[in-house]
Amino acid sequence: MRIRIVFILKNKGANVPFHHQFLLAQLVKGVILKGDNEELKKFPFYNFSGLKGQTKISRNGLHFFSSRVTLVFSSPSKEFNDYFLRELFKMQQVELGNLILVPESAELETAPEIKEVMKFICISPLVLIQPGFNDSQGKRFITPETDEFSDLLYESTMRRLASYGQFSEEQMASFSQFQLVPDLNYLNKIKESQKKFARIYPVYDQDVKYEVRGYTFPFTLFATKEVQEFVFTCGMGAYTHKGFGMLDIANSDPSVRTVKYEFERES
Repeated sequence: MRIRIVFILKNKGANVPFHHQFLLAQLVKGVILKGDNEELKKFPFYNFSGLKGQTKISRNGLHFFSSRVTLVFSSPSKEFNDYFLRELFKMQQVELGNLILVPESAELETAPEIKEVMKFICISPLVLIQPGFNDSQGKRFITPETDEFSDLLYESTMRRLASYGQFSEEQMASFSQFQLVPDLNYLNKIKESQKKFARIYPVYDQDVKYEVRGYTFPFTLFATKEVQEFVFTCGMGAYTHKGFGMLDIANSDPSVRTVKYEFERES
């Protein structure tokens, strides 16, 4: 299930770094560790977007000017979602970069129809490679049209599905259909306008800073329904638990897909 968390922004005009996903990852992990459920503290199957709101770019970063900003948080476990929200809403306010945010409400996205062919957009960067220490492989550019690009995403998705432990060996074997096809018209337009769809992002893991290449572009994914549902809920690629690889359905109207989400404020 995917939940939109709405925050009141107390200091309109404040900013975060342009690449602020690592700050969100630190906030999310801090909220998870704040609680007292040792099992859920270790739960890795969640994903979240970048912060959404009315913004302007300056040399100091990304400035938010809307009175409210939104974060999409997603996990297949209602227990985990409720645990995270319960701990978050215990906090009177949180700081993200220079932003001062007050948790206000949570909205549940109604489940869309998932098929074996889905066109997705990236609402946070898609990372292919998880590098080792002192390893530059994570920054390597891989052309989205190549089999290597799709194969790396297939391999990481299968590893995560196996670790998730909800599917039998027979079901896992049936998930061999997997092909990502980028929107070539979009990529050509980006190249013609000399803009970028792939950038280097910082990631922190065990207090070590890594640099990874993230991709943001629309694509069509051919896969079984179970795989489509998993990547839509849990993200795709590397570092999904750090907010990378969150997808949304292309050409959908997000404003008509939410209802108020009720969760127990106390465990």
